[in-house]
Amino acid sequence: MLNLVRSIQLAGLSGSRVREMLRDEWLVTNGLGGYASGTICGSVTRRYHGLLIAAVPAPFGRVVMLNHLTEYIQLPDERWMQIGGEEPVPMGDMETVHCMTEFRLENQLPVWRFECGGISIEKRLFMVYGQNTTCVSYELKSGPENVSLQLRPSLHFRRHDHAVSEPLQKEFQLSIIGQRYEISSEGWLPRLRLVFPGCECTMTHDCGAFRESFYLRESERGYESVGQLWSPGIFQLELSHRQPGRFLASTESWEKIVALAPDIALGCEQRRRERLISQAVPEARQGVPAELVLAADQFVITPVGRTVDRVRAHAAGDEIRTVIAGYHWFTDWGRDTMISLEGLTLMTGRYQEAGWILRTFAGYIRDGLIPNLFPEEAEGGLYHTADATLWFFHALNRYLEFTKDQLTLKLVLPQLTEIVALHQEGTRFGIQVDPADGLLVQGEEGYQLTWMDAKAGDWVVTPRRGKAVEINALWYNALRLLEKWMTLEHGKEAARPYGDAAARVFESFNRKFWYAEGGYLYDVAEGERGNDHAFRPNQLLAISLEHPVLEPRYWSLVLDKVSERLLTPVGLRSLSQDHPDYKNRYFGDLRSRDAAYHQGTVWAWLIGPYIDALLATHPERKEEALHLLERISDHHNEACLGSVSEIFDAEEPFVPRGCIAQAWSVAELLRCWVKVLK
Repeated sequence: MLNLVRSIQLAGLSGSRVREMLRDEWLVTNGLGGYASGTICGSVTRRYHGLLIAAVPAPFGRVVMLNHLTEYIQLPDERWMQIGGEEPVPMGDMETVHCMTEFRLENQLPVWRFECGGISIEKRLFMVYGQNTTCVSYELKSGPENVSLQLRPSLHFRRHDHAVSEPLQKEFQLSIIGQRYEISSEGWLPRLRLVFPGCECTMTHDCGAFRESFYLRESERGYESVGQLWSPGIFQLELSHRQPGRFLASTESWEKIVALAPDIALGCEQRRRERLISQAVPEARQGVPAELVLAADQFVITPVGRTVDRVRAHAAGDEIRTVIAGYHWFTDWGRDTMISLEGLTLMTGRYQEAGWILRTFAGYIRDGLIPNLFPEEAEGGLYHTADATLWFFHALNRYLEFTKDQLTLKLVLPQLTEIVALHQEGTRFGIQVDPADGLLVQGEEGYQLTWMDAKAGDWVVTPRRGKAVEINALWYNALRLLEKWMTLEHGKEAARPYGDAAARVFESFNRKFWYAEGGYLYDVAEGERGNDHAFRPNQLLAISLEHPVLEPRYWSLVLDKVSERLLTPVGLRSLSQDHPDYKNRYFGDLRSRDAAYHQGTVWAWLIGPYIDALLATHPERKEEALHLLERISDHHNEACLGSVSEIFDAEEPFVPRGCIAQAWSVAELLRCWVKVLK
């Protein structure tokens, strides 16, 4: 029986300590890109928080359908006590919070425990996999034989990344058929359906109550932070020791909603999670790696919509899969998907889905490029990236090493040779090989093409136009991999041009990128302002990839300097502290944050290339690598519990920032755990 528990005890804590912990968040997903998320106390502090954010086909994208539940119980003296949620009790009054004595994750699913007036109640939440359906249950653990529970749902139908100040729809319509409740709004495709299966429920309809809500995190991030919510009324149900309360919120058809009783649906979800752990590689079946296996599951999705892609995949006997780059606001990104693929799918034994992801993205190739990202409310992708396609070679290679799937290699090999040819001839956004040295050049005015891609309005913060160090490390790796694959499929003579091109890149790279005075690699060679000697982590890829482009005599020099200047307990800084553009804190409005995004801010995913480079240079230092991973894993008890944040401030206390759960952060941490435990 799977039993991964991460608990936060709240009973007896001071008000200030409770407030600090209440900034922590939870996340549950449904395999479609939809999710439920909030703070552990139930307060809504982000535009993205809600109990049901449904994944709906374009042009809707992900839609906030149920923002909040305020929960009350009736005490033995007949007083009503709010036990969870935000309103109407203000954040400054901690009476509500003191009712909450514990928050825990059981196999990555959230559980709350409330105790007051001799009554103890546990609340659980999960989403039905493959559905836009959230189930919340309330179980009476101790106290009187019967307890009355009241729930007030609040909502604001809007796209999940739209401002909280967006006006409410003109009119919400409530339909009641027996114990089924349906809320719709003019002009909106989804309908919110509510039901209390197995419970006797009464509703007090107050003609729709409006209240104003303040979103703390949106205020901190410089966005609109005050908006209205609407509530249809209060639902009351009776709890007993024999009969828990169940609440379902869904945008699915009634037929699908009632097809599974909540207990059966929860059992199915628990067994699905047990299978995820059992099929993972042996090193990832217990402890922190097992938690990361379940965290990884949140990012692998079947995208809704994309009818053409689904039809094409089905015609080939495949399914369509992709990777959400981060929650809450990212969609699927090509670069993030390819970097994450090994950790999310190969460490977790999801080999078939890895193949589906690779073949899905192979179908997206245009002009020798895979998409950079898919916008939230559109069907097609955007292609402004110089490295995502080169990471595709890396991901494919890792997949082939695990699966020996030569059929997939045969299917995509013509596309791989075309990618290389188009890079050599020149393709979009100034991506082309310099005929003088064989190195890859990238850059076009107004575009950010590397992973350091912050842009505020027309300001590209780190354009890095020219010959970027990691782009050329990836280019060399891709050429060597294609040489190997062409040899396997067509013989040495067919592979020779790729080997010759790689040899030329190797010679040019070591001649042009080595910064002798500093004892490390230029970040960009022959850029707009000459050679850029900013000290960044990108140079690690010249060591960490399967085919390192940097001469081994330089490895220790680079690694030692990176360890000294960039390594932190939660990942690597994106820029050294001595650079004039260095920012020690990622905070403020969008422009302020973008100015710091790659200018010092720590990135957790970079621990992957660092540990690869460390063990390539010093194979005997696995204990040191494991210690680094254990330090990062302390972060599982903050921000999004059980997951890994996107970024952190560059200096102590290394506050987590950005997305609360990031695919490549989770994937690289899991991959490295497995690597050092082998």
